[in-house]
Amino acid sequence: MIENLKKINLILQLRKLGITNYRILSILEKIPREKFINQELFYKAYQNEALPIDCNQTISQPAVVAKMTELLEPKKSFKVLEIGTGSGYQTAILSKLFKRIYTIERHKILMEKAKKILSNLKINNTVFYYGDGMKGWPAKFSFERIIITAVCKNLPIKIINQLEEGGILVLPLRYDNDQYMTKVRKKNKKLYFKKYWRVRFVPLVSGIN
Repeated sequence: MIENLKKINLILQLRKLGITNYRILSILEKIPREKFINQELFYKAYQNEALPIDCNQTISQPAVVAKMTELLEPKKSFKVLEIGTGSGYQTAILSKLFKRIYTIERHKILMEKAKKILSNLKINNTVFYYGDGMKGWPAKFSFERIIITAVCKNLPIKIINQLEEGGILVLPLRYDNDQYMTKVRKKNKKLYFKKYWRVRFVPLVSGIN
């Protein structure tokens, strides 16, 4: 009962922040965020805040997850490339809105944990890859949507090359000393940028761990 009240309160907060997509709000309410965090933080699962996970990474606050998902303009027939699996929480949300999720994680511990959690939740439309996200997906695929869950100073060329014409990329971008959630649309081989919320993400780095 208390958990349900916490979930309802969180959804109301997200609505106040301008998240209006009913399907996304409904999915956030159904996906158990506590499964993606350490047990001692369960009491914070439905608070709108980022929380620490393994490998000095974080699980983003629900509002940021919801907004980034909304900016992707989900369509069930699309496939998505996710750079930075992390806890797997964003992956789980995407899995309910898109045909297939291709997700890359550079920390093996995180990837294995996320795989297990999603498997337990019976989510089976996700393909995992342990590798360097800055290099994009290893096969010559292209994607209608791409999401990067770590902040970049510049757009990684290999990732941009995998974004289809007419596609959308959502990521945190660095502007001077600030980070902003940014939507990038590829149209006529040009990139169009639009800034949204000010955010705080860990940096996108190369290599594996």
